[in-house]
Amino acid sequence: MVTLENLGLRVREKRGEQGIRAAAKEIGISHATLSRVERGFMPDLANYRRICRWLGIKVEDVTGVSDAPTSVARVHFRKKPTVSAKTAQKLAQMILTAQVAMAGIRMEED
Repeated sequence: MVTLENLGLRVREKRGEQGIRAAAKEIGISHATLSRVERGFMPDLANYRRICRWLGIKVEDVTGVSDAPTSVARVHFRKKPTVSAKTAQKLAQMILTAQVAMAGIRMEED
């Protein structure tokens, strides 16, 4: 199972012997972004979606939130010792849930 905490490990496993630049090109992101993800950093939501698609998983399977629009907000946490992985995951889930709720409100107003 892919979680926010082990995303980098799953990417490294799928990439295998493939070079980081080739894998990044295949995913549609920069090699620098892919390198950061493999080291445990979270990408922005657009790149996160690309990575999930490449891994063959749905974003909502990892976050527990479906239909999160990309235009309202982005979830991006830097790997800092002041924020535990568990806290970062819970914050990400909260932000994505709020994002979906805000999209629903915006759609009702239209």
